[in-house]
Amino acid sequence: MEVSVLNINGQETGRKVTLNEAIFGVEPNDHVIYLDVKQYMANQRQGNAKSKERSEISGSTRKLGRQKGGGGARHGDINSPLLRGGGRVFGPTPRDYGFKLNKKVKQLARKSALTYKAQENAVLVLEDFNFEAPKTKDFVNIAKNLKVDGKKLLFVLPEANKNVYLSARNLQKAEVIEAANVNTYKVLDADVLVITEKSLETIDGILNK
Repeated sequence: MEVSVLNINGQETGRKVTLNEAIFGVEPNDHVIYLDVKQYMANQRQGNAKSKERSEISGSTRKLGRQKGGGGARHGDINSPLLRGGGRVFGPTPRDYGFKLNKKVKQLARKSALTYKAQENAVLVLEDFNFEAPKTKDFVNIAKNLKVDGKKLLFVLPEANKNVYLSARNLQKAEVIEAANVNTYKVLDADVLVITEKSLETIDGILNK
């Protein structure tokens, strides 16, 4: 699949790049996409929910009443989970929600996500660019020139670029990431994928290992 290379003014440069069929033209696998997105979402969880158990409650350990003859249940101390203000039974404790996923599964998921975007003609290839200083207006102008303003954008750069990142940071529907950090969730979450020429080479090198 050939795609024209555009400049930041939205004009064709006269060059074309061929999207690697091994990455942008595979048979999509929805199940591995589900697994990869599930892992990504699980890794975002803090896992720091905590409730106090009986032994952690600050309260007297004095037995409330005698064992027999009270006409009711047998009670121990006031920290019992059965009483108001007592500990909680089997409450949440800090934990890591992450789980293991094989490397080949993750690679197939990312290839499947990129293939879906290619099939939707939602992949734009942009020549490499840079900003002299952080300026949101310049980033907005690029989106307008590419006729994708108003859509959720994912800009993929070959390496960290502070000026471009800061220029897009205040925009709700735009995100800038490095090619090495492209993941299934962010690709599918975006309406349009804008990839620079060097980023394509980086993605090829990572997903074709």
